[in-house]
Amino acid sequence: MLTATHSEKLPVSIYADSEQASAAVARQIADLIRKRAAEGQTCVLGLATGSSPTRVYEELVRLHREEGLSFQNVVSFNLDEYYPMPPDSLQSYVRFMHEYLFDHVDIRPENVHIPDGTLPQAQVAEFCRRYEEQIQQAGGIDLQLLGIGRTGHIGFNEPGSGASSRTRMITLDHITRTDAASDFYGEENVPRRALTMGVGTILEARHIVLLAWGEGKAAVVKRMVEGEPTDTVPATYLQRHPSVQVVLDDAAAAELTQRKTPWLAGLSSNWQDDGTVRKAVTWLARTLQKPILKLTDNEYNENGLSDLLAESGSAYSINIRVFNQLQHTITGWPGGKPNADDSHRPERAAPFPKRVLIFSPHPDDDVISMGGTLLRLVDQGHEVHVAYQTSGNIAVFDDEAIRFAEFVADYDEAFRLSGEAPAETLYQRVADFLKNKAPGQVDSAEVQQIKGLIRRGEAKSACRLAGVPDANAHFMDLPFYETGRVRKKPIGEEDIQLTIDLLNRIRPQQIYAAGDLSDPHGTHRVCLSAIMQAVQRLKAANTDWLQDCWVWLYRGAWQEWDIDQIEMAVPVSPEELTRKRRAIFKHQSQKDRPLFPGADQREFWQRAEERNRTTAKIYDQLGLPEYEGIEAFVRWIF
Repeated sequence: MLTATHSEKLPVSIYADSEQASAAVARQIADLIRKRAAEGQTCVLGLATGSSPTRVYEELVRLHREEGLSFQNVVSFNLDEYYPMPPDSLQSYVRFMHEYLFDHVDIRPENVHIPDGTLPQAQVAEFCRRYEEQIQQAGGIDLQLLGIGRTGHIGFNEPGSGASSRTRMITLDHITRTDAASDFYGEENVPRRALTMGVGTILEARHIVLLAWGEGKAAVVKRMVEGEPTDTVPATYLQRHPSVQVVLDDAAAAELTQRKTPWLAGLSSNWQDDGTVRKAVTWLARTLQKPILKLTDNEYNENGLSDLLAESGSAYSINIRVFNQLQHTITGWPGGKPNADDSHRPERAAPFPKRVLIFSPHPDDDVISMGGTLLRLVDQGHEVHVAYQTSGNIAVFDDEAIRFAEFVADYDEAFRLSGEAPAETLYQRVADFLKNKAPGQVDSAEVQQIKGLIRRGEAKSACRLAGVPDANAHFMDLPFYETGRVRKKPIGEEDIQLTIDLLNRIRPQQIYAAGDLSDPHGTHRVCLSAIMQAVQRLKAANTDWLQDCWVWLYRGAWQEWDIDQIEMAVPVSPEELTRKRRAIFKHQSQKDRPLFPGADQREFWQRAEERNRTTAKIYDQLGLPEYEGIEAFVRWIF
C-alpha cells in the first residue's frame, strides 16, 4: 500500500488491487466495531452499495464467521435507494445489503436503516426528515463508507447538490442512469429518481472512507482529489472534512499527478527504470506535440524533467533510447517472424508456426479487441484456437430469442414433423415467458439456452470469416457467469479447473487474454483471474509445455493500453480493418445497440476502430511509422 499527499487535497491510500484495499478497510471497520463494543457503546456505520464495497462486506462476513466479529452493537444507515423500488427487487439496495452483509452477520434487524423506496410520494419528505432525526438519535455516524460515481456523486448527490444538502428525493443524472443500465437490463428500466442522504449529512460523519476501483473512476478521482471544491463534482466537498480517507487501487489512481506525472509533483523518480523514462519522454513529446527525436535539452528542463536530463547527459541520448524502445514494439508478425533475428522483436521467432490460444471473455471480445492480430496469426499459418469463456447470454435482447425460437417453430411446421411439434411448444413457452417477463427478471433456463446459442452461432460465424476452423472454437461456459443475472458468482474451483483442462489439451505456445479491466461489469476481471490462477498452478506443477509459452494481454473494447505500457504493437492495414469490422458484424445480436454498452454508447466496431486509429496516430505523432491502425499488447510474465 502506498500513500502520498503531494498535489492532493485529500489523503490517498493506494493498493495494488481492490482485494487488498477492501481487506484493509474491512479490518479498519472491524477494529472500530470492537473498540466501541469494549467501551459499551454502539458503532454507527453509514453504508454504501454498488460494486465498490462488495469485497469489504465479504471480508466483514468472513471476520464474523471465522474471527468472531459481532455486529450486535452496530447501527447502520444506508446512503440511498432508488425510487420507486420494491425491497425484493433484484436492483433494490435493501436486497443488496441483505445478500452481501445483513443476512450473514448478527446485526439486530431493528438497527438497520435503509431509505424506503415503497413510500407514497406524499410521505417522502417526512420520511427524509425522520431519517435525519434517527441518525442524530443514534449519536451520529462514526464511519461513513462511500463510493463515487462518474458524475462525481456521493450517495445519489448528483452535480448541483450543495454542501449543506440533507436527505431528500433527487432526480438521477443521465450518466448515472446509463451506468446503472446493465443492472436493470436497459436504461429505459432505470428509475429516474432516488432517495439519498445529503452532502451535508455525509459531512457530519466523524470519519469518511471513500472507495474507488478501476480505470473508469480514474478521471473523476483526480477531479475529487486535486480539483477545487464545486457542486458540479459533489465529492470535492469531502476536502472540507477533517477526517477523510480515499482508498484506491492502482487503476483508479492512474490519473493522479503522483502516478501519471510524479516529476510535476516534486516526487523523486527512478530514472534507471526504462519504464519510468519512457513514460516521462512520451508524456513530454505528447504535451509539446513534437516527435521524440526533436525534443531539446531546454524542453526537458522547462517541463520538470531536469533530473532526468542531468542523469542521462543529453536530450539526444534520451530521445534515441526511448525512440528505439517504441520502434522495437512494432511488429507485423505477432506470432514471431520465422528465420529472423528476434533480438529486437517483441515475440520469439521459434517455434514457428505456433499453437495460439486466444481467450475471449465474451463471445465477441476476440474480434473486437484483437481482430486484426487474429487475422494475421491465421494468415501467417499459426494454429489458432479461440476459447470463449462465457456464454454471454444475458447480453441478448428478448426479441432476438423470440425470433430464433420462432424460426425453429416455422422450420418444424414447414417440414411437417410427425406428432406434437416440440419446437412449436418451445416457441410458445418462450413467447409466453417473455411476454410476461418483468424488467430485470431472470430468464428461464430455456431462454438462457437460446440466447447462449445465439451468441455461440455468431462466434462460430466470426471464426469462420477469420479462417479459424470450427473445431478450434472452444465454448467453456464458465459456471461463475451462469446466473442469468448481471451480478455473477465469485470465481470458483470449477472455473479454474476448466481453464487448466483446456490449456493442457491445447498446450499453447502463445496465449492471448483480456487485460481490459475497465469492463464495467467485471466479467473480464474474473475471466483473467481464472486464467492467471490456472497458469500459476500449472507453473507450480512444472508443466512441461508451459516452459515455452508466452502470455499477451489485450484491451480495446473499453480502453487501450497507454503508449508507455505497450510491449507489442501490431499494425492493422486498411484491408485488415475492413475484415475485422466484418468479423465484428457477425455478432448481429450486439449490432446497432448492445444491451450493455457501458459508458460509451457507440457500437463496438466504432469503439474498436477509433482506438486502433488513435494508437496508430500517437505512434505517428511521436515520429514513428504511420499506420492505419494498431492493436496493442502487454506481456504478462508469470
